[in-house]
Parts: sequence; C-alpha cells; structure tokens
Amino acid sequence: MSMNKPDFSQIRAFIFDVDGVLTDGSLFCLASGEQVRAFNIKDGYAIRHAIKKGYAVAIISGRKEEGVYKRLRSLDVEHIYLGVEDKVEIFKAFLQEKNLQAEHIVYMGDDVPDLGVMQLCGVAACPADAAIDIRTRCHYVSDVPGGKGAVRDLIETVLKTHSKW
Repeated sequence: MSMNKPDFSQIRAFIFDVDGVLTDGSLFCLASGEQVRAFNIKDGYAIRHAIKKGYAVAIISGRKEEGVYKRLRSLDVEHIYLGVEDKVEIFKAFLQEKNLQAEHIVYMGDDVPDLGVMQLCGVAACPADAAIDIRTRCHYVSDVPGGKGAVRDLIETVLKTHSKW
C-alpha cells in the first residue's frame, strides 16, 4: 500500500458499495434482462468473519438486483440498502439505528456517488482501481482491485489492528 495506514482503532462497522467494490464493476446482461455480477469468495469470507467478531456490516448501493440481495443475505449481512439515491441519508439512518458515531465507520466505495459518505465517515477506503477523484480523497487505498479481494484486504487489515483476525 502506497500510503500510511489510517487509524483503525475506533472502527466498529463496515459499509460497502457493491459495483466496483464487491464486484469488479462488470455486468453480464442476459437475454432475460437479468444483470449478473461476480462476487469474490474471499470478500464473502471476510464479511462473515467480521460479523461473527461483532462488527456491523452494511451495504449501500444505487442499483437494485434480487441476486445481489440474496448473495449478501447468504453472508449474514442484515443491513442491505439497494436502489439508494441518497447514500448520505442512509448512512445517517444506519448510524442512528446502530447507535454509532461517524468515526466508528469505515466506508469503501469506488466512484463519485460514494463521495458524500466518504467525507463523513471515520475512514474512507477504496479499491486500487477506484476512480481517481475517489483514490485521492481516501485514507486507505487497497492494493487490490474491486471484486478481486479489496473488501477482504480492508476487513483483514482492520481486524488485525484489533487482534480479531
């Protein structure tokens, strides 16, 4: 990683975007109209591990697909917000629901729609291949691209800081 590691000591929850973070941003459009994405198994393992260790995990995405919802539920993610236009509004509601402060949150996003939340959370993170406007504003830039283990990298790094990996 090309920058100093941010202070992860206050982190109690993770929030992730989907496209470009949990996936590589590719969409496979089927004749049925369904749009299929590929998720990384290592990311899935890390999400479940974080939840088991007591961290809250939320997903906030602008797109809404039933397959994405089912995949996230299979990982025991309870806080899944899909089809979201205002990510900041959902972020604030999540904080209130979980009785958390902004500094307790690490948010990983990859593009301009994520910027509002990234400016409010404790640690802003992104995959290696995030948009340049995002990479230059993040506290943590993973060496790993979106959909290829960037989520695992972030979770593992935070949990190792807390001796919970």
